[in-house]
Formats: sequence, structure tokens, C-alpha cells
Amino acid sequence: MKKSLLLIPLIIISCKKDPAVTETPGKDSVAATEMPDSVYKRDSIALKKRDSIINNAPATKEVLRKGVMRNEKEGQIVRTADASQLPFTLGEEFTKDDQELVLKLTNFEQSKIKATIATKEKDFNIRFNQIKLPNGDYDGPFGRDITYDIKEKGEVWLIIGKSNMASGNTKGHFTVSVE
Repeated sequence: MKKSLLLIPLIIISCKKDPAVTETPGKDSVAATEMPDSVYKRDSIALKKRDSIINNAPATKEVLRKGVMRNEKEGQIVRTADASQLPFTLGEEFTKDDQELVLKLTNFEQSKIKATIATKEKDFNIRFNQIKLPNGDYDGPFGRDITYDIKEKGEVWLIIGKSNMASGNTKGHFTVSVE
């Protein structure tokens, strides 16, 4: 009888059901933990403030409305946009050291690309590190402005990050205008 009383709590614990979790192949997994309401309120205020700063350019809202894909993994932010949406301005933010932004322009058919990085941050160490051409070749580094002749049609990447040859802050808000 005493043994069965000890087994009842074990049976109850083992029968307790956790919510079902499904995993989508090819997507990043995210673990969720319960947080107090004060954290949600603080985070939503921070997000609203960040969004108003990041998406301050009128063209940015238009591009986001049309659907610019954004993925972030291990310090690399990848944004993908159809080049038919050009010209546009994207807002972004580096929150960690050594982050980089890869802006992938699909279906690029123009003969020249022109892009500029703008920031209000003082002493912000940021530049166009490389460009990847439709044929797979890379070129760079560049400064905060790039004008480049594109000889083939296809996907063009603009890779933005810090300059290892310069010092300065590597965190902050910036915009990238592409035409």
C-alpha cells in the first residue's frame, strides 16, 4: 500500500502533457520561455522606437510593404529584394560587434548599380565590404558609396560590415539606398 502511494506522484508527473511543438524543416528553431508582462511592455516599446528609427525613410516603408525578406543568423543579416523594386532605401541596425548585412538583389537587369550607406551615428565603422556579381565573382572593399558596372543579369549581393582597417563604433542604425 505504501509503495503505491509513492507511485501516484510519479504517475501524475509522467502523465502531465506539455504543449505540442512542431518544427518546420529549413527554419531556425526558437525556444520560448514565460516572461512577466513588464518585459513584454518594455520590449514592445523598444520595438516601436526602433522601428520608427530604422524605417524612417518613406521608401523603406514602401519596400517593406512590397516584401523584402529578412533573416538573421549568427551575426549575419540577410535581406533579399527583387531588383524590380529599385530604387529603394532599407533601414537596418547592427546590435552586436562583427555583424554584417548581405543585401541580395534578385533579377538584377541594369547595367550599373549605385548604393549609399547613411547613418546618424558618430564614428560608425561601416562600409561596403564586397559586391558579389551574377557570375559569382567578388570585388571590394569599397567605402560608404559604391557605383559599379554590372555586365551580366542575375543576382547581385552587397555585403556591408565593418572595416578591419579602421576603428570606431560597430553598433548602430543605418540606411542603405540602392538605385
